[in-house]
Amino acid sequence: MQDNKGMDFKHKEVINIKDARRLGYVQDVCADLETGRITAIIVPGGSNKIANFFSSVNDIVIKWEDIRCIGDDLILVEI
Repeated sequence: MQDNKGMDFKHKEVINIKDARRLGYVQDVCADLETGRITAIIVPGGSNKIANFFSSVNDIVIKWEDIRCIGDDLILVEI
């Protein structure tokens, strides 16, 4: 996979290739502050968008190792 420095993940839809389920859009990323490398992406979870606005309990954290392909509009993951 490509070097992940400087990639823009916001507004990309995340799809799980195991079941073709749409997980949502990338909300945030986790990074190693020493290396600047992305370690995970975060997708808001659950169907109640109002509740999720105030809480991150249902957020889906997807490790970098689980990302299979990054396209212009989509990120394919295997979780």
